[in-house]
Amino acid sequence: MLFRSVAQAAGACAVGVLMTGMGDDGADGLLEMKEAEAFTIAQDEASCVIFGMPREAILRGAAEEVLALSKIPGAILRNTPARRS
Repeated sequence: MLFRSVAQAAGACAVGVLMTGMGDDGADGLLEMKEAEAFTIAQDEASCVIFGMPREAILRGAAEEVLALSKIPGAILRNTPARRS
C-alpha cells in the first residue's frame, strides 16, 4: 500500500527501494512506482537475509537496479529527482 500511494502521489519525483523480506506485495508496489516513472532499486540476493520480496520485484521487472545493501545509499543520492533533471 505504501509504494502504491507513493506512485500515485509522487510518481517520477520518488525513489523506491525494496529490501530483504518475504511475500510479494512490495514487488507489486515497486512495479507501480516504476510504471509511474519513479527510480526503483531492489536489494541483491547476496546481501539479503530473506530474498523473497526483492526476487519477486526483479522477476517482475520492477527494479531498475539490483544492488548490494552497501551500494543502495549512493544510488539513492545519484537518482534523487533533483539530480536526474
